[in-house]
Amino acid sequence: MKHRMRNPRSRILPGPKPWLALMLATIVLALPVLDAAAQLAGMPEVPSLAPVIDRIGPAVVNISVRGSVEVENPLANDPFFRRFFGVPPGNNGRREFQSAGSGVIVDAAAGYILTNHHVVENADEITITLVDNRSLEARVVGSDPGSDIAVLQVDPDDLAEMSLGNSDQVRVGDFVLAIGNPFGLQHTVTSGIVSAIGRRGIVNPEGYEDFIQTDASINPGNSGGALVNLNGELIGINSAIYSRSGGNIGIGFSIPVNMARSVMDQIVEYGSVRRGLLGVNIAPLTPEIAENYDLDSTSGALVTAVSMGSAAEQAGLQIGDVIVSVNDSAVVDPAALRNAIGLLRPGDRVEVGFVRDGRLQTVTALLDDLDTPAIAQESLSEIDPSFEGAELATNSESRPDYNGVPGILVTTVETGSPAAVRGLRPGDVITHINRQPVRTLAEAQEIIENARTVIVQLRRGDRALLLPMRY
Repeated sequence: MKHRMRNPRSRILPGPKPWLALMLATIVLALPVLDAAAQLAGMPEVPSLAPVIDRIGPAVVNISVRGSVEVENPLANDPFFRRFFGVPPGNNGRREFQSAGSGVIVDAAAGYILTNHHVVENADEITITLVDNRSLEARVVGSDPGSDIAVLQVDPDDLAEMSLGNSDQVRVGDFVLAIGNPFGLQHTVTSGIVSAIGRRGIVNPEGYEDFIQTDASINPGNSGGALVNLNGELIGINSAIYSRSGGNIGIGFSIPVNMARSVMDQIVEYGSVRRGLLGVNIAPLTPEIAENYDLDSTSGALVTAVSMGSAAEQAGLQIGDVIVSVNDSAVVDPAALRNAIGLLRPGDRVEVGFVRDGRLQTVTALLDDLDTPAIAQESLSEIDPSFEGAELATNSESRPDYNGVPGILVTTVETGSPAAVRGLRPGDVITHINRQPVRTLAEAQEIIENARTVIVQLRRGDRALLLPMRY
C-alpha cells in the first residue's frame, strides 16, 4: 500500500519595503561606529611629540657652506712634469667644495648659532636656511677644533631659539630627539634613547671629548644639529656617527651642551678658546699600578711628570700622585682630567683632589695659559738620532733639580719614535749619561758627541733605570 507524502505549504512572510530595509541596515552598521565615537569622546588624546617639535623645530637651521681647500698635486713636485707642462714649483692649487650641515639657534636676540667646527671649517661663504625657508648670510664668530664647536652669527630678525638644558643630569635610558638635515632632508626628526654617556677617544683622542651616545638616527648632514630631551631642552650638539657604510647603524655621538656652552661663552667673549693648563703629564691607572699604590680602584689619573714652574708644581703636586677630582667632580681617567682642565680658563682657581701615600689630599692650583709653555723644550736628536721624538726640559741655575732629583726632565715622547722604542717615557729624569752626571743640555751634548755608545741612567718615580740609547 502506497502512502502519499503530504507536502505541507511553507509559511512565507511578506518582505519589508525596500527603503525601510536600507534604513534598518544603515542603523545597524552605524551602531559600532557611534559606540566607538562615544568612547573616544571621553578618552585623552593620543600621546604625541608634535607639540614639542612644533615649539623647538624653528630653532634648528640648515647650514650650506662654500669654501676651498689647498690641494697637493704630487706631480707638481716632479721636475720633468714641471718642465714639460710649465708648472712652477709648489703650484698645488686650491679646490672648491660645497657641504651642508645643521645648527641650533641658542640666542635669538644676538643671532648666535651653535654648530660643529668641522661643518664650517675652511668656509668662505655660509648660508643659513630657516624652517620658513628664509635664507640668511652667517659669519663665523669663532671655532674650536679641540671640542669641534663653532659659533655663527646672523642678523637677528624674528628668530626662534632653543633653551639649553643641563647635560650633567642626562642619564642612560632618557628619551631624546635628534633634529637636523640629514642628506639635505631639512628638519628631519628622529627619536631614541641615551645609550651611554662619557664616551671619549671616539674622534680625536687628543681633543676634548665627553660624548653622549644615542641610538636616535643620525646621518651625514645631522652634524651640528640638536639632541633634545622631552622637555624641549637642548642637551647636545650632534657631531659624529659610528658607521661602516656611511649610514646610521644606531650609534651616534653628541657633544654635551654644558661643554658647548662653556666653549661658546669663551668664543663670544674672546673670539677663541683660552684653555687653562695645570702642567702635568698623566697616564691611565692600570690595575697593576693601582695595586702597587694600594688603591681600591682604577679611577683617576696618574701623574707621570710635573712641569717646572707650572700651576701643578706651585700647588705641590708630585710625580706618583693620583688625581681623583677637580672642583669636587670625579676624575675617572686621564681624558676626564683633560676635559675638566681644558674647559677652564687661565687664571681660574681649581681644587684638585689627589691620593698620595694612601691619603686623600686637596690643593688649590691657579691655572696657567695653555698657549704659554711653562718650561723650555729642547732636544738631543740633532746630535743623536736615538733621542728623536723626545723633548727635554732645560734646568736653570735657580732650579738645578726636579722634585729633588738633579738632572734633565723628559717632558714628552712621541709614540713610536726612536726615543720611545728605546724606552724613554714622559716624566723620566736623566741623571747620568755614560756614568757621568748631567744637569744641562750642554753637558749632555758634550758627552754624546764624543761617545761611541750612549747609555742613559734615569729616575722613573722611585726607580733607577739604565737605558742603552746608542750601542
